[in-house]
Amino acid sequence: MLALRVRPEAPVQRVPRAIPSILYMALLCAALPAAADAFDWNAVKDVQTVEIVTTNEDGSAKETTIWLAVVDGQGYIRTGNTRWEANIERNPDVILRIEGKEHPLRVEFVTDTTLRTRIEQVFREKYGFSDSFIALFRGGDPKIMRLVAR
Repeated sequence: MLALRVRPEAPVQRVPRAIPSILYMALLCAALPAAADAFDWNAVKDVQTVEIVTTNEDGSAKETTIWLAVVDGQGYIRTGNTRWEANIERNPDVILRIEGKEHPLRVEFVTDTTLRTRIEQVFREKYGFSDSFIALFRGGDPKIMRLVAR
């Protein structure tokens, strides 16, 4: 007679109740930056000036009125050799105030030559003679920065 050997099953391990909750919270938190990236730059593309708030070396706030360009649904700013640009070099976290509403953002410098040219063209079209006139005094290439969610 053939004897079959039956292997006992391994005990079933239950997942602690807290694990699904922790995973849900982790997924929810991971989705938050994506929601912040959804800022509608096209809705503010015609705004002429915005205020940027940077942090001075001594920790105080520096508020500066600047121009804004929107290219392909993304916000961009630029500057020459200014104090607020030096502040951004030290700390890229900024507040951008658009029509009185504050938006906590982070600045990333744009290095792609083709994109820089497109952004400069949008500034030129939006601000016209004023942009051309300021370019005479700026000296050198401006620092162009992309505004992204923190």
